[in-house]
Amino acid sequence: MYPQRILNLRFWAERCLILVSKHNPGAGCATVTVHGFDHQGRGVARHNGQVVFIPQALPGETVTLDIRHEHKNFAEGRVRHYHRTSPARTAPRCAVFGRCGGCGLQHIEASAQVALKQRVWEEQMQRIGGGLPQSILTPVYGLPWHYRQRARLSAAVDEQGRLQLGFQAAASHDVVDTDTCPVLPHTVSAALSALKALLQAHHRALDLSGVSFAQGEDHLAWVLHIGRTPSAHTQQALQAWLAQRGAHESLWLQYPRRRVQAWLPENPPPLDYTLPDFGIRIAYRPDDFTQINHRMNALMVSRALHALAPQPNERIIDWFCGLGNFSLPIARMGAEVLGIEGVAAMAERATKMARDNGLDAHCRFEAADLFKVDGRRLRQWGRADKWLLDPPRAGAAALVGALDNLPPQQRPHTIVYVSCNPATLARDTATLRRHGYVCTEGGILNLFPQTAHVESVAVFRLPETTPPL
Repeated sequence: MYPQRILNLRFWAERCLILVSKHNPGAGCATVTVHGFDHQGRGVARHNGQVVFIPQALPGETVTLDIRHEHKNFAEGRVRHYHRTSPARTAPRCAVFGRCGGCGLQHIEASAQVALKQRVWEEQMQRIGGGLPQSILTPVYGLPWHYRQRARLSAAVDEQGRLQLGFQAAASHDVVDTDTCPVLPHTVSAALSALKALLQAHHRALDLSGVSFAQGEDHLAWVLHIGRTPSAHTQQALQAWLAQRGAHESLWLQYPRRRVQAWLPENPPPLDYTLPDFGIRIAYRPDDFTQINHRMNALMVSRALHALAPQPNERIIDWFCGLGNFSLPIARMGAEVLGIEGVAAMAERATKMARDNGLDAHCRFEAADLFKVDGRRLRQWGRADKWLLDPPRAGAAALVGALDNLPPQQRPHTIVYVSCNPATLARDTATLRRHGYVCTEGGILNLFPQTAHVESVAVFRLPETTPPL
């Protein structure tokens, strides 16, 4: 028999071997056929009875992969060799694809990306939401490249002291340096190299953590995220760079935990975007939340308003209303609108936007924490014929759950839900079904090409208002 001390050593040695085999990148390999696609844009396969998630693998492909990490209920792998590739596979346009965390789907042809996102959305609605809508809306595509009107690039310094500017690597804070980016506007992408060269001499003095931009209809705002006030020398250098760029650009500063402030010039022209179908123009600041894809946002608003069908005699509540992206078009169609927003400054700005667009007689805005809504607060806002929901990724669980506290006759007969997360939409769909709502239609909009992000619109109606198929 072995002494107890030897047995203990043997136990821990075997335990360490198990841990190494589970987490060592070279722990094992397998050849599998990919059968699915998940919400993070990974291929899904099975090996030894276990689900394996595989980045950059597509349904229908046969691959040999390294098992990178094994967990209790699933494993993660990395492709070593492709034996059979999908016809949807294409060459990524970006030189840093695979390292940069900004885009995860550049290896997939643009229309196939939309089809796969639709598949993910339908699977979530079926599995979590309790079923598909009665009618699936045709996906809305949009431009695959140079579509972002807003983004933030991180800054870091490498071992040689060179400034790195770009998006962070996937699941990491490491900055992937880039000189161009095919999803940013042409003018922004073309400016990155020169801007980085300029900031190389000033980033330490500024304590620079990043650079962001916001592009309006006629103006481009650059924002430096800094920890120290620029010196006169730095200001002169940046002013000269901006003068070369032209009169339609401005430079703003943002210090930690403070709002952005205009810097060069002190009073730049406003940023704005339009909703042409409704004759709406909305002004915003570089740090306001707005959709990053203005053209697709206009299409999304039109789709949601078509489903909502506001009427002049109706009262409609727009939850998570922001600057009035949906509220103002609803008012333009003649309905009375109450917009509720979690950020008080945004609610104040929405009030101004209603006034600027000549719609203040039809709109009222309030600030409230919509993640802590209860039945009492819901009743205070009064009955509405219809709701429009546009929550963040966390969804609207508190709000749709609070419908329990409203008598059936006080519940809105139509709810249009604009979602940026299929999982929370599906969760809230299940709640709405329990409240008696029928999901009559829904579908995706590709606001974020080259990424796994899925935006969608779903429509819910009480049975007595459900239109016939």
